[in-house]
Order: sequence, then C-alpha cells, then structure tokens
Amino acid sequence: MIIRHATINDAERLMNLISHVESTSDFMLMEPGERNNSVEKQTKMIEHFNNQSNSTLLVADNDGLCGYLIAIGNTSLRNKHSAYLVIGVHQDVRGQGVGTLLFEAVEQWAKTVGITRLELTVVTENEAGVKLYQKSGFEIEGTKRRSLKINEKFYNEYYMSKLL
Repeated sequence: MIIRHATINDAERLMNLISHVESTSDFMLMEPGERNNSVEKQTKMIEHFNNQSNSTLLVADNDGLCGYLIAIGNTSLRNKHSAYLVIGVHQDVRGQGVGTLLFEAVEQWAKTVGITRLELTVVTENEAGVKLYQKSGFEIEGTKRRSLKINEKFYNEYYMSKLL
C-alpha cells in the first residue's frame, strides 16, 4: 500500500473511486449520482490541490486506488493554519487500515506546510468513522445538530479536530 499525492494521471480512477464511495456509504455529504463529475473536472481538482501550499489530495494505491483524503486549507490569515479533511475508502478495504495510513500521511504533510489544526465533521451515528477518527487522535469539539437530511431523516454531526 502506497500513500501518495494524487496526480492528473489519477483523474479517472479517482472519479470512479469517489463515485463508488458515495454510492456505498450511508454518511457521505453527496447522494449517489448527485455529483456532476467528469475526468476533466477531476483533473482540474487535482491540479488545484497540487497548486495550493496548504491543501492536498492524497490517495491510497494498492495496484489501484482504494482510498483518498482531501485536505482543504483555509485562505484567510486568521485560519490559514487549519485544514478541513474529507476521507473516502473503497467498501472492499474498509476496516483494513487504509484510513489510518491516510491520516498518518496527512498529518506528516500538515507538519511540513505549517498546518497545526486538522478538522472534520462526521455523522454521530457513523460509529466506524468516529472510532477511526478518535484512533487517529481527533477529539469531539461539539455537535452540529440536524446537519444532514438523509432519506427524510435528520442526522447530527460531530465537529472533530486534532491539534498538531
């Protein structure tokens, strides 16, 4: 398993992975098929993250992409030290350490670019996600109430962060 920065050569495979993750996870922001994606859009997204000093897009590659972690850095001077994280892992390898490796890699990257706060949100009922994030050193800061509406039911999300 190799964790590395995404390249434009990954665009189609990453697009397919994101689509798969969104269609097999109950708790992603986007509904299956909601994202209007294309190889061109994915290429531009990869280029954007590769050109930002405080953002990155990491992929887990095991003879094919099986996970991704996006770190979205802030642009204001007052919060440029923090990045918001989005993670997705292919259904076939969930629970096998891919997420842990991605979090270890993003933490190392963050330290090299001066990011001192990593943050994310997670649906409170996503026990596996909460467990992974806590295992990776994230702490719950608060609850975002009725944050998402999935299949006509409201869900709360935890705000979680890790200080480096």
